Amino acid sequence: MIGSFSVSLFVNRFGRRNSMLLVNVLAFTGGLLMAFSKAAKAVEMLIIGRFVIGTFCGLCTGFVPMYISEVSPTSVRGAFGTLNQLGIVVGILVAQIFGLEAIMGTEGLWPMLLGFTVLPAIVQCIGLLFCPESPRFLLINKMEEEKAEAVLQKLRGDRDVSQDIQEMKEESAKMSQEKKATVPELFRSPNYRQAIIIAIMLQLSQQLSGINAVFYYSTGIFERAGITQPVYATIGAGVVNTVFTVVSLFLVERAGRRTLHLIGLAGMAVCAAIMTVALALKDIVDWIRYISIVATFGFVALFEIGPGPIPWFIVAELFSQGPRPAAMAVAGCSNWTSNFLVGMLFPYAEKLCGSYVFLIFLVFLVIFFVFTFFKVPETKGRTFEDISRGFEGRGNAASSPQKTPMVELNSK
Repeated sequence: MIGSFSVSLFVNRFGRRNSMLLVNVLAFTGGLLMAFSKAAKAVEMLIIGRFVIGTFCGLCTGFVPMYISEVSPTSVRGAFGTLNQLGIVVGILVAQIFGLEAIMGTEGLWPMLLGFTVLPAIVQCIGLLFCPESPRFLLINKMEEEKAEAVLQKLRGDRDVSQDIQEMKEESAKMSQEKKATVPELFRSPNYRQAIIIAIMLQLSQQLSGINAVFYYSTGIFERAGITQPVYATIGAGVVNTVFTVVSLFLVERAGRRTLHLIGLAGMAVCAAIMTVALALKDIVDWIRYISIVATFGFVALFEIGPGPIPWFIVAELFSQGPRPAAMAVAGCSNWTSNFLVGMLFPYAEKLCGSYVFLIFLVFLVIFFVFTFFKVPETKGRTFEDISRGFEGRGNAASSPQKTPMVELNSK
Protein backbone atom coordinates (compact mmCIF):
# COMPACT_ATOMS: atom_id res chain seq x y z
CA MET A 1 0.00 0.00 0.00
CA ILE A 2 2.82 2.39 0.92
CA GLY A 3 4.78 1.56 -2.23
CA SER A 4 1.83 1.93 -4.59
CA PHE A 5 0.94 5.35 -3.16
CA SER A 6 4.52 6.53 -3.77
CA VAL A 7 4.53 5.85 -7.52
CA SER A 8 4.22 9.46 -8.65
CA LEU A 9 7.19 10.52 -6.49
CA PHE A 10 9.48 8.34 -8.61
CA VAL A 11 8.12 8.46 -12.16
CA ASN A 12 7.84 12.25 -12.32
CA ARG A 13 11.41 12.72 -11.13
CA PHE A 14 13.34 9.77 -12.57
CA GLY A 15 11.16 8.67 -15.48
CA ARG A 16 9.38 5.37 -16.02
CA ARG A 17 12.33 3.18 -17.05
CA ASN A 18 14.81 4.58 -14.54
CA SER A 19 12.29 4.24 -11.71
CA MET A 20 11.96 0.52 -12.46
CA LEU A 21 15.73 0.17 -12.44
CA LEU A 22 16.14 2.14 -9.23
CA VAL A 23 13.62 0.28 -7.08
CA ASN A 24 15.22 -3.09 -7.83
CA VAL A 25 17.50 -2.13 -4.94
CA LEU A 26 14.49 -2.91 -2.74
CA ALA A 27 14.09 -6.34 -4.34
CA PHE A 28 17.75 -7.18 -3.68
CA THR A 29 17.57 -5.88 -0.11
CA GLY A 30 14.32 -7.61 0.78
CA GLY A 31 15.31 -10.90 -0.84
CA LEU A 32 18.66 -11.05 0.94
CA LEU A 33 17.13 -10.17 4.31
CA MET A 34 14.63 -13.01 3.98
CA ALA A 35 17.22 -15.47 2.65
CA PHE A 36 19.57 -15.00 5.61
CA SER A 37 16.95 -14.53 8.34
CA LYS A 38 17.06 -18.17 9.42
CA ALA A 39 20.87 -18.35 9.45
CA ALA A 40 20.98 -15.18 11.54
CA LYS A 41 18.18 -16.50 13.79
CA ALA A 42 16.50 -13.12 13.44
CA VAL A 43 12.78 -13.13 12.75
CA GLU A 44 13.08 -9.34 12.52
CA MET A 45 15.04 -9.75 9.29
CA LEU A 46 12.20 -11.81 7.82
CA ILE A 47 9.60 -9.21 8.81
CA ILE A 48 11.65 -6.29 7.48
CA GLY A 49 12.42 -8.23 4.30
CA ARG A 50 8.72 -8.87 3.72
CA PHE A 51 7.98 -5.18 4.27
CA VAL A 52 10.68 -4.12 1.80
CA ILE A 53 9.49 -6.62 -0.84
CA GLY A 54 5.92 -5.43 -0.31
CA THR A 55 7.00 -1.84 -0.94
CA PHE A 56 8.80 -2.96 -4.09
CA CYS A 57 5.71 -4.81 -5.36
CA GLY A 58 3.49 -1.80 -4.70
CA LEU A 59 5.79 0.46 -6.70
CA CYS A 60 6.07 -1.98 -9.60
CA THR A 61 2.31 -2.36 -9.93
CA GLY A 62 2.27 1.33 -10.83
CA PHE A 63 5.48 1.58 -12.85
CA VAL A 64 4.99 -1.39 -15.18
CA PRO A 65 1.45 -0.76 -16.54
CA MET A 66 2.30 2.92 -16.99
CA TYR A 67 5.47 2.20 -18.93
CA ILE A 68 3.82 -0.44 -21.11
CA SER A 69 0.88 1.82 -21.98
CA GLU A 70 3.20 4.69 -22.95
CA VAL A 71 5.50 2.70 -25.24
CA SER A 72 2.83 0.55 -26.92
CA PRO A 73 1.07 1.41 -30.20
CA THR A 74 -2.59 2.30 -29.69
CA SER A 75 -3.75 -0.67 -31.77
CA VAL A 76 -2.14 -3.28 -29.48
CA ARG A 77 -1.92 -1.37 -26.20
CA GLY A 78 -4.39 -3.70 -24.48
CA ALA A 79 -2.58 -6.85 -25.57
CA PHE A 80 0.74 -5.52 -24.30
CA GLY A 81 -0.97 -4.42 -21.09
CA THR A 82 -2.22 -7.98 -20.57
CA LEU A 83 1.39 -9.19 -20.69
CA ASN A 84 1.84 -7.47 -17.32
CA GLN A 85 -0.83 -9.73 -15.81
CA LEU A 86 0.69 -12.75 -17.56
CA GLY A 87 3.99 -12.04 -15.83
CA ILE A 88 2.19 -11.85 -12.48
CA VAL A 89 0.30 -15.14 -12.86
CA VAL A 90 3.37 -16.98 -14.15
CA GLY A 91 5.22 -15.75 -11.06
CA ILE A 92 2.41 -16.99 -8.82
CA LEU A 93 2.43 -20.40 -10.52
CA VAL A 94 6.21 -20.75 -10.24
CA ALA A 95 6.03 -19.85 -6.54
CA GLN A 96 3.28 -22.44 -5.98
CA ILE A 97 5.29 -25.17 -7.68
CA PHE A 98 8.60 -24.38 -5.96
CA GLY A 99 6.76 -24.11 -2.66
CA LEU A 100 5.79 -27.78 -2.78
CA GLU A 101 7.32 -29.85 0.00
CA ALA A 102 8.90 -32.12 -2.62
CA ILE A 103 10.85 -29.17 -4.05
CA MET A 104 11.67 -26.25 -1.73
CA GLY A 105 8.82 -26.08 0.78
CA THR A 106 10.91 -27.65 3.53
CA GLU A 107 12.38 -26.57 6.85
CA GLY A 108 15.84 -26.24 5.35
CA LEU A 109 15.07 -24.69 1.97
CA TRP A 110 12.33 -22.11 2.60
CA PRO A 111 14.83 -19.25 3.22
CA MET A 112 16.41 -19.94 -0.18
CA LEU A 113 12.95 -19.97 -1.77
CA LEU A 114 12.19 -16.52 -0.35
CA GLY A 115 15.63 -15.32 -1.42
CA PHE A 116 14.88 -16.27 -5.01
CA THR A 117 13.00 -12.97 -5.33
CA VAL A 118 16.33 -11.42 -6.30
CA LEU A 119 16.47 -13.48 -9.52
CA PRO A 120 13.60 -11.72 -11.36
CA ALA A 121 15.09 -8.40 -10.24
CA ILE A 122 18.42 -9.32 -11.84
CA VAL A 123 16.69 -10.33 -15.07
CA GLN A 124 14.70 -7.09 -15.09
CA CYS A 125 17.79 -4.95 -14.51
CA ILE A 126 19.55 -6.59 -17.45
CA GLY A 127 16.49 -6.33 -19.69
CA LEU A 128 15.83 -2.68 -18.87
CA LEU A 129 19.31 -1.74 -20.05
CA PHE A 130 18.06 -2.49 -23.57
CA CYS A 131 14.72 -0.68 -23.12
CA PRO A 132 14.29 3.02 -23.95
CA GLU A 133 12.67 5.64 -21.76
CA SER A 134 8.99 6.32 -22.42
CA PRO A 135 8.75 8.66 -25.43
CA ARG A 136 5.76 10.38 -23.83
CA PHE A 137 7.83 11.16 -20.74
CA LEU A 138 10.69 12.47 -22.89
CA LEU A 139 8.52 14.80 -24.98
CA ILE A 140 5.74 15.87 -22.61
CA ASN A 141 7.60 15.91 -19.29
CA LYS A 142 11.19 16.64 -20.38
CA MET A 143 10.50 18.57 -23.63
CA GLU A 144 13.10 16.44 -25.45
CA GLU A 145 11.40 16.07 -28.82
CA GLU A 146 14.37 14.71 -30.76
CA LYS A 147 14.99 11.93 -28.22
CA ALA A 148 11.29 11.09 -28.14
CA GLU A 149 11.15 10.88 -31.92
CA ALA A 150 14.22 8.62 -32.03
CA VAL A 151 12.71 6.31 -29.42
CA LEU A 152 9.41 6.14 -31.29
CA GLN A 153 11.16 5.30 -34.54
CA LYS A 154 12.97 2.47 -32.78
CA LEU A 155 9.81 1.17 -31.08
CA ARG A 156 7.60 1.40 -34.17
CA GLY A 157 10.22 0.30 -36.68
CA ASP A 158 9.13 3.20 -38.88
CA ARG A 159 10.75 6.54 -39.70
CA ASP A 160 7.40 8.30 -39.95
CA VAL A 161 6.11 8.84 -36.40
CA SER A 162 4.66 12.30 -37.06
CA GLN A 163 1.15 11.29 -35.98
CA ASP A 164 2.37 10.09 -32.57
CA ILE A 165 4.51 13.21 -32.12
CA GLN A 166 1.57 15.45 -33.04
CA GLU A 167 -0.68 13.73 -30.50
CA MET A 168 1.93 14.18 -27.77
CA LYS A 169 2.39 17.85 -28.64
CA GLU A 170 -1.33 18.46 -28.35
CA GLU A 171 -1.38 16.67 -25.00
CA SER A 172 1.65 18.68 -23.82
CA ALA A 173 0.02 21.98 -24.80
CA LYS A 174 -3.13 21.03 -22.91
CA MET A 175 -1.14 19.88 -19.88
CA SER A 176 0.67 23.23 -19.68
CA GLN A 177 -2.69 25.00 -19.29
CA GLU A 178 -3.90 22.80 -16.41
CA LYS A 179 -3.20 22.76 -12.69
CA LYS A 180 -0.63 20.28 -11.42
CA ALA A 181 -2.42 16.95 -11.14
CA THR A 182 -2.00 16.07 -7.47
CA VAL A 183 -4.01 13.37 -5.71
CA PRO A 184 -6.48 15.87 -4.18
CA GLU A 185 -6.88 17.54 -7.60
CA LEU A 186 -8.01 14.22 -9.07
CA PHE A 187 -11.07 14.34 -6.83
CA ARG A 188 -11.64 18.11 -7.01
CA SER A 189 -11.44 18.62 -10.76
CA PRO A 190 -14.55 17.67 -12.79
CA ASN A 191 -12.18 16.68 -15.62
CA TYR A 192 -10.63 13.91 -13.50
CA ARG A 193 -13.25 13.02 -10.89
CA GLN A 194 -15.26 10.51 -12.89
CA ALA A 195 -12.13 8.88 -14.31
CA ILE A 196 -10.56 8.38 -10.87
CA ILE A 197 -13.81 6.95 -9.49
CA ILE A 198 -13.87 4.49 -12.40
CA ALA A 199 -10.20 3.64 -11.79
CA ILE A 200 -10.85 2.92 -8.11
CA MET A 201 -13.97 0.87 -8.82
CA LEU A 202 -12.13 -1.23 -11.41
CA GLN A 203 -9.36 -1.98 -8.92
CA LEU A 204 -11.93 -2.88 -6.27
CA SER A 205 -13.71 -5.11 -8.78
CA GLN A 206 -10.49 -7.09 -9.09
CA GLN A 207 -9.88 -7.65 -5.39
CA LEU A 208 -13.45 -7.75 -4.04
CA SER A 209 -14.38 -10.29 -6.70
CA GLY A 210 -13.09 -12.91 -4.28
CA ILE A 211 -10.18 -14.15 -6.39
CA ASN A 212 -7.59 -13.79 -3.65
CA ALA A 213 -9.92 -15.44 -1.15
CA VAL A 214 -9.94 -18.41 -3.53
CA PHE A 215 -6.14 -18.48 -3.81
CA TYR A 216 -5.34 -17.65 -0.17
CA TYR A 217 -7.65 -20.37 1.10
CA SER A 218 -8.03 -22.66 -1.91
CA THR A 219 -6.43 -25.58 -0.08
CA GLY A 220 -9.17 -25.43 2.55
CA ILE A 221 -11.85 -25.05 -0.11
CA PHE A 222 -10.62 -28.16 -1.94
CA GLU A 223 -10.33 -30.09 1.33
CA ARG A 224 -13.98 -29.37 2.12
CA ALA A 225 -14.81 -30.54 -1.39
CA GLY A 226 -13.19 -33.88 -0.56
CA ILE A 227 -9.88 -33.60 -2.45
CA THR A 228 -7.24 -35.77 -0.74
CA GLN A 229 -4.28 -33.71 -2.00
CA PRO A 230 -5.69 -30.17 -2.24
CA VAL A 231 -2.32 -28.49 -2.76
CA TYR A 232 -2.13 -29.98 -6.26
CA ALA A 233 -5.64 -28.79 -7.02
CA THR A 234 -4.49 -25.31 -6.01
CA ILE A 235 -1.61 -25.56 -8.48
CA GLY A 236 -4.16 -26.68 -11.07
CA ALA A 237 -6.04 -23.44 -10.42
CA GLY A 238 -2.76 -21.60 -10.98
CA VAL A 239 -2.35 -23.32 -14.35
CA VAL A 240 -5.90 -22.31 -15.32
CA ASN A 241 -5.04 -18.79 -14.17
CA THR A 242 -2.08 -18.68 -16.55
CA VAL A 243 -3.78 -20.30 -19.55
CA PHE A 244 -6.75 -17.94 -19.51
CA THR A 245 -4.53 -14.90 -19.19
CA VAL A 246 -3.06 -15.97 -22.52
CA VAL A 247 -6.61 -16.30 -23.88
CA SER A 248 -7.37 -12.74 -22.75
CA LEU A 249 -4.18 -11.58 -24.47
CA PHE A 250 -5.65 -12.56 -27.83
CA LEU A 251 -9.18 -11.32 -27.11
CA VAL A 252 -8.61 -7.88 -25.61
CA GLU A 253 -8.02 -6.04 -28.90
CA ARG A 254 -10.90 -7.84 -30.60
CA ALA A 255 -13.66 -7.81 -28.00
CA GLY A 256 -12.53 -4.69 -26.13
CA ARG A 257 -11.73 -4.00 -22.48
CA ARG A 258 -15.26 -3.16 -21.32
CA THR A 259 -16.83 -6.23 -22.94
CA LEU A 260 -14.29 -8.66 -21.49
CA HIS A 261 -14.60 -7.10 -18.06
CA LEU A 262 -18.39 -7.49 -18.16
CA ILE A 263 -18.12 -11.11 -19.33
CA GLY A 264 -15.63 -11.87 -16.57
CA LEU A 265 -17.73 -10.30 -13.82
CA ALA A 266 -20.96 -11.97 -14.97
CA GLY A 267 -19.31 -15.38 -15.32
CA MET A 268 -17.64 -15.11 -11.92
CA ALA A 269 -21.00 -14.24 -10.33
CA VAL A 270 -22.53 -17.41 -11.82
CA CYS A 271 -19.57 -19.50 -10.62
CA ALA A 272 -19.78 -17.97 -7.13
CA ALA A 273 -23.47 -18.96 -6.96
CA ILE A 274 -22.66 -22.52 -8.10
CA MET A 275 -19.80 -22.78 -5.58
CA THR A 276 -22.13 -21.68 -2.80
CA VAL A 277 -24.80 -24.26 -3.67
CA ALA A 278 -22.21 -27.01 -4.11
CA LEU A 279 -20.48 -26.31 -0.80
CA ALA A 280 -23.82 -26.11 1.02
CA LEU A 281 -24.99 -29.49 -0.35
CA LYS A 282 -21.68 -31.38 -0.33
CA ASP A 283 -22.67 -33.48 2.71
CA ILE A 284 -26.05 -34.32 1.21
CA VAL A 285 -25.20 -34.99 -2.44
CA ASP A 286 -21.87 -36.76 -2.77
CA TRP A 287 -21.11 -35.94 -6.41
CA ILE A 288 -21.82 -32.22 -6.06
CA ARG A 289 -18.44 -31.59 -4.44
CA TYR A 290 -16.91 -32.06 -7.88
CA ILE A 291 -19.18 -29.31 -9.16
CA SER A 292 -17.58 -26.94 -6.63
CA ILE A 293 -14.15 -27.79 -8.05
CA VAL A 294 -15.28 -27.10 -11.61
CA ALA A 295 -16.91 -23.85 -10.46
CA THR A 296 -13.69 -22.81 -8.72
CA PHE A 297 -11.66 -23.39 -11.88
CA GLY A 298 -14.32 -21.53 -13.89
CA PHE A 299 -14.17 -18.66 -11.40
CA VAL A 300 -10.39 -18.39 -11.87
CA ALA A 301 -10.62 -18.67 -15.67
CA LEU A 302 -13.25 -15.93 -15.96
CA PHE A 303 -11.24 -13.70 -13.64
CA GLU A 304 -8.37 -13.78 -16.12
CA ILE A 305 -10.69 -13.01 -19.02
CA GLY A 306 -11.45 -9.57 -17.61
CA PRO A 307 -11.08 -8.49 -13.96
CA GLY A 308 -7.52 -9.86 -13.73
CA PRO A 309 -5.60 -8.04 -16.47
CA ILE A 310 -7.85 -5.15 -17.44
CA PRO A 311 -7.97 -2.92 -14.30
CA TRP A 312 -4.18 -2.49 -14.23
CA PHE A 313 -3.69 -1.14 -17.73
CA ILE A 314 -7.03 0.57 -18.29
CA VAL A 315 -6.23 3.02 -15.46
CA ALA A 316 -3.21 4.20 -17.45
CA GLU A 317 -5.46 4.57 -20.50
CA LEU A 318 -8.08 6.69 -18.71
CA PHE A 319 -5.67 9.54 -17.94
CA SER A 320 -3.43 11.82 -19.95
CA GLN A 321 0.26 12.31 -19.13
CA GLY A 322 -0.19 14.91 -16.38
CA PRO A 323 -2.56 13.13 -13.99
CA ARG A 324 -1.50 9.57 -14.89
CA PRO A 325 1.16 9.06 -12.14
CA ALA A 326 -1.13 10.35 -9.38
CA ALA A 327 -4.01 8.26 -10.73
CA MET A 328 -1.85 5.12 -10.81
CA ALA A 329 -0.85 5.80 -7.19
CA VAL A 330 -4.46 6.12 -6.04
CA ALA A 331 -5.60 3.10 -8.06
CA GLY A 332 -2.71 0.94 -6.87
CA CYS A 333 -3.27 1.90 -3.25
CA SER A 334 -6.97 1.03 -3.63
CA ASN A 335 -6.02 -2.36 -5.05
CA TRP A 336 -3.53 -3.28 -2.34
CA THR A 337 -5.74 -1.96 0.47
CA SER A 338 -8.69 -4.06 -0.67
CA ASN A 339 -6.32 -7.02 -1.14
CA PHE A 340 -5.15 -6.60 2.46
CA LEU A 341 -8.71 -6.34 3.78
CA VAL A 342 -9.83 -9.48 1.95
CA GLY A 343 -6.85 -11.41 3.30
CA MET A 344 -7.49 -10.25 6.86
CA LEU A 345 -11.28 -10.48 6.96
CA PHE A 346 -12.05 -13.57 4.85
CA PRO A 347 -11.25 -16.11 7.63
CA TYR A 348 -13.72 -14.34 9.94
CA ALA A 349 -16.33 -14.12 7.18
CA GLU A 350 -15.85 -17.82 6.49
CA LYS A 351 -16.42 -18.70 10.15
CA LEU A 352 -19.52 -16.52 10.24
CA CYS A 353 -21.05 -17.55 6.91
CA GLY A 354 -19.65 -21.05 6.40
CA SER A 355 -20.53 -22.49 3.01
CA TYR A 356 -22.36 -19.28 2.09
CA VAL A 357 -19.28 -17.05 2.30
CA PHE A 358 -19.05 -16.56 -1.47
CA LEU A 359 -22.46 -14.89 -1.48
CA ILE A 360 -20.61 -11.82 -0.19
CA PHE A 361 -18.47 -11.75 -3.32
CA LEU A 362 -21.51 -12.52 -5.48
CA VAL A 363 -23.10 -9.28 -4.27
CA PHE A 364 -19.92 -7.33 -5.03
CA LEU A 365 -19.69 -8.88 -8.50
CA VAL A 366 -23.24 -7.82 -9.33
CA ILE A 367 -22.54 -4.26 -8.12
CA PHE A 368 -19.37 -4.01 -10.20
CA PHE A 369 -21.13 -5.44 -13.26
CA VAL A 370 -23.82 -2.76 -13.05
CA PHE A 371 -21.22 -0.02 -12.51
CA THR A 372 -19.09 -1.19 -15.44
CA PHE A 373 -22.12 -1.45 -17.74
CA PHE A 374 -23.25 2.12 -17.07
CA LYS A 375 -20.03 4.01 -16.29
CA VAL A 376 -16.92 2.45 -17.85
CA PRO A 377 -16.10 3.60 -21.40
CA GLU A 378 -14.47 1.45 -24.07
CA THR A 379 -10.84 2.48 -24.60
CA LYS A 380 -9.90 0.04 -27.37
CA GLY A 381 -8.22 1.78 -30.30
CA ARG A 382 -8.51 5.27 -28.76
CA THR A 383 -5.67 7.69 -28.02
CA PHE A 384 -5.03 8.96 -24.49
CA GLU A 385 -6.11 12.45 -25.55
CA ASP A 386 -9.37 11.15 -27.03
CA ILE A 387 -10.21 9.20 -23.88
CA SER A 388 -9.45 12.08 -21.50
CA ARG A 389 -11.42 14.49 -23.70
CA GLY A 390 -14.45 12.24 -23.27
CA PHE A 391 -14.32 12.76 -19.50
CA GLU A 392 -14.02 16.52 -19.96
CA GLY A 393 -17.25 16.42 -21.93
CA ARG A 394 -18.94 14.53 -19.08
CA GLY A 395 -17.48 16.71 -16.39
CA ASN A 396 -18.40 20.09 -17.86
CA ALA A 397 -21.70 21.44 -19.05
CA ALA A 398 -20.00 23.13 -21.98
CA SER A 399 -19.24 21.19 -25.10
CA SER A 400 -15.91 19.43 -25.51
CA PRO A 401 -13.05 21.80 -26.27
CA GLN A 402 -11.56 22.06 -29.71
CA LYS A 403 -8.27 20.36 -30.38
CA THR A 404 -5.30 22.35 -29.27
CA PRO A 405 -3.35 23.62 -32.28
CA MET A 406 0.02 22.11 -32.99
CA VAL A 407 2.84 23.73 -31.07
CA GLU A 408 6.57 23.46 -31.48
CA LEU A 409 8.64 22.07 -28.64
CA ASN A 410 12.34 22.66 -28.84
CA SER A 411 14.50 19.78 -27.78
CA LYS A 412 17.06 20.42 -25.12
